[in-house]
Amino acid sequence: MQKKSIALVFVSNAPGELETWVKPVVNHIKQTLKESNSSIKNKYSFRLCLVPCPNAAGNEFRVAKAWKQFDIVTPAKCFWKLLCNPFAFGKWPKDGIVIFLGGDQFWSVLLSKRLKYKGITYAEWVARWPQWNALIAAMNEGVKQKLPRKYHDKCIVIGDLMTDLQILKYSSIELENKEWIAILPGSKRTKLSIGIPFFLEVIDKIAEQRNDLNFIIPLAPTVNIEDIIFYQGDKNPISKCYSSKIKKICKLENSIFDYAIETSNNTKIHILTNQSKHLILSNCKLAITTVGANTAELAALNLPMIVVLPTQHLQMMNAWDGIIGVFGKIPLINKCIIFVLKRWLLVHKKFFAWPNIKAKRLIVPERIGKIFPDDIAKEALFLIMNKKLLKDQKHSLLKQRGKSGAVAKLSQLIIDYAESN
Repeated sequence: MQKKSIALVFVSNAPGELETWVKPVVNHIKQTLKESNSSIKNKYSFRLCLVPCPNAAGNEFRVAKAWKQFDIVTPAKCFWKLLCNPFAFGKWPKDGIVIFLGGDQFWSVLLSKRLKYKGITYAEWVARWPQWNALIAAMNEGVKQKLPRKYHDKCIVIGDLMTDLQILKYSSIELENKEWIAILPGSKRTKLSIGIPFFLEVIDKIAEQRNDLNFIIPLAPTVNIEDIIFYQGDKNPISKCYSSKIKKICKLENSIFDYAIETSNNTKIHILTNQSKHLILSNCKLAITTVGANTAELAALNLPMIVVLPTQHLQMMNAWDGIIGVFGKIPLINKCIIFVLKRWLLVHKKFFAWPNIKAKRLIVPERIGKIFPDDIAKEALFLIMNKKLLKDQKHSLLKQRGKSGAVAKLSQLIIDYAESN
């Protein structure tokens, strides 16, 4: 009997979701199918649909193609064309599942309706459009309880996909007997435009007081060394607010790091782009990071952190999630968004970092507002000197991680649903 062809269409948007949600789930599904041999009666094709997201870095299509895990990858700029004419991007099986793993859930709903496929949504905090999804994979019980009771049967709690990140120690002479601080300036254009100049100065300020500390910047898959150079340069208007600049960049050979940067203050910073990022980060004492998915990654790695958002630069931002992001490119509307953000959201929203949101209390320090590199440098030095505070934060993060196995559960959920329909 000929196998029925089924398309698994993964919907995602930005570097964090691609790296920590899409990639592990796709890898696990493929491994499961490989090990199952003849027990799987259907034939699968893997598609990745990148959806509109002004927060995206712009390199997601290139990075996803380089993984060589998908039969078809469609870039975000082609999303509307895909909706109008799916067959312009290849043949589509009669049967398929659209799996939401990042972005705005509405794009996933649109695509599943257009392709006439069933939809499965992974819901981290809120499951929207439950009436148009066949299944909802929830991060926790709270997501399920927010749904109307009539949709509870289609919601399955699987846990946090981030919990399955690799946290083994990386053994290297380059890391041993040294204290490392990880700096995460972001992966999206607007975050990088603020984060690169701001964090370069933070690093210089820390190094002025402690020249024995070492610094790592782990780059997201969609960010490269040229981005670092660009955002610290004169073409980025925010860089004019900060004095620290890059003096020299060296490509490293026979090293776990890819590049070494030297600032104008002679501070050395190691740049990491390879696949051992999570393993090497687990050797750090502290991370200083922007808000976003990276706070969940760091929490999964049990790495203490300071979360930073300098709001004095929000007027430069024009990237927001979902449909708001589309209209946010219009200057007048963007100004309205900034006004609302400063006057309401920043005042009324309790937490911005993932571990704090999940715990509903302050586990990691959040510095949101008109803040400066001196402030963050002083706090980082204080934490590095106080091992008990770091230990307490690690203990709190560990309690929030939850049980591992969410990737396996979601993968099996997708396969089981595909095989039973």
